[in-house]
Amino acid sequence: MSFWRVAGLGRCPRCGQGRLFAGLLSVVPRCAACGLDLSAQDSGDGPAVLGIFVLGALTMIGAFLVEFRLEPPLWVHALLWPALLIPASILTMRFAKAALIALTWRQRGSA
Repeated sequence: MSFWRVAGLGRCPRCGQGRLFAGLLSVVPRCAACGLDLSAQDSGDGPAVLGIFVLGALTMIGAFLVEFRLEPPLWVHALLWPALLIPASILTMRFAKAALIALTWRQRGSA
């Protein structure tokens, strides 16, 4: 299975079949399909940093565009940006976490 598919679907980096996540962001201890031990896999702070830099910049650009072009009342910003940013943050962190785990597993040459 390709790297992009493993990262995008949140699958085991070895077999591509078992789930990588148990819940939103917690990694399963062992792949249900091939038995790969995933308990030691750690993506560190990379996914959070990616979310802060990428989503933070996109949100600020969007907020400025909405504010200066549409000039909505403040409550529109208060409803709009959390509704967009929370799901985008979770999806970004899941993808980045799966990608970093898959890349780490490949780099170490684990079989």
